[in-house]
Amino acid sequence: MLMGDNAEATLSLLRQTVAMMSQNAGYQPLTNEEEKKKKSGNGSYKNVQRTDKMFRFLKKSKPAKIRGFNGTKKYGVAAKDVKELLEKGCKLLQVPLSGARVCLYEDGTVITEEFFQTLPDNTELILLSEEQTWSGVTCDIGRLLNTDRHADGLIEAAKELLSDEKSSKRRKILSDLLQNLEDKSELESREDDEEWFQGVDTRFKTKSAYMKYNCENRIRGYMKEIDEATKSIKKAKTKAEFVKTSEHLGLMLKEDKYNGCYFDRTVKQQDRLCTKDGWFTCQGSFDEKMCPSLHSINPYGSRESRIVFSTWNLDHRIEKKRTIIPTLLDALQNHRSTDVNVNYFYRLLFTRENLKLVYIVCHKKVAHNLLCDSKKIFVKDVNDKVNQKQNGKRKRVT
Repeated sequence: MLMGDNAEATLSLLRQTVAMMSQNAGYQPLTNEEEKKKKSGNGSYKNVQRTDKMFRFLKKSKPAKIRGFNGTKKYGVAAKDVKELLEKGCKLLQVPLSGARVCLYEDGTVITEEFFQTLPDNTELILLSEEQTWSGVTCDIGRLLNTDRHADGLIEAAKELLSDEKSSKRRKILSDLLQNLEDKSELESREDDEEWFQGVDTRFKTKSAYMKYNCENRIRGYMKEIDEATKSIKKAKTKAEFVKTSEHLGLMLKEDKYNGCYFDRTVKQQDRLCTKDGWFTCQGSFDEKMCPSLHSINPYGSRESRIVFSTWNLDHRIEKKRTIIPTLLDALQNHRSTDVNVNYFYRLLFTRENLKLVYIVCHKKVAHNLLCDSKKIFVKDVNDKVNQKQNGKRKRVT
């Protein structure tokens, strides 16, 4: 029974709505006499099916986006229930109606009648034939990874999705996907990929040559920091020994061509930090064995990736300014440069023994609290004497 002050007005509006909807459905609304019988409860009301039909017609069509198992294009479909959705979807996508079903694109949940009524408008669905299965977006990811990344059709599909997408988050995902799909890492020369070389000095004719220079330039910077430390030394003797050590380190670094091979994909595998295609993987922060997020980048692929790669750091596990240079200075306070294990300091300052390639998000700018190995600071003979003196001091103290 309809309740409230406006019950009669509501009922009248309901009749008009049902009458209008019934014009194309062959449905006749209840007469006033039938309605009175229903309200009073007198007499037998034999048209229960009529009432069910009325509420069926009153159901509002729900808009949804549907796509086929092998397609990327989404179609807008409006339906009052799953049955109508299946009929329209099968006709649109030319799928046999027998055994067909509709699932959530996101996770593969089968759409039941009850579930359908709770879905938000424009939910993305996928129509499956009897023999097809769908476990969610992972299916698409798997198929994407097995697809030729340079396929024009795949790129066009991604662009089409991006043009229709309203969600900022999804637009970002699609943009990143397109960037990788349009990857040109297989191209090497300036002539073949002019866009990659925009802003790069004209003396560089290949990508590998520029990337090698990029690495050399970073590591040269570490040498400059050592030279800067000379200015803070007050004792003339210590300063002179430090300069000798610095010059020795510089010659070693020059001989190794500033270890520019780390970024050069054309050198031997054991000498580079990337794959032969140019992919670099974050090695994690100083206190981790590997990057938990497995960040990766290919600066050889596009100009944008090349620029973004400049934010990746070669991070010293044992810190350069806080630990390595001060330890070297302290060692030269009472020793000659020939007493110091220059090879050890060279490895700490300029090689992968102590350097980790780290994505900026994983770069922890905190004190590492890691020390140089006291047994390796001096050459063997001097180191033995230093250890003997330290042991002697400990015995006298005890």
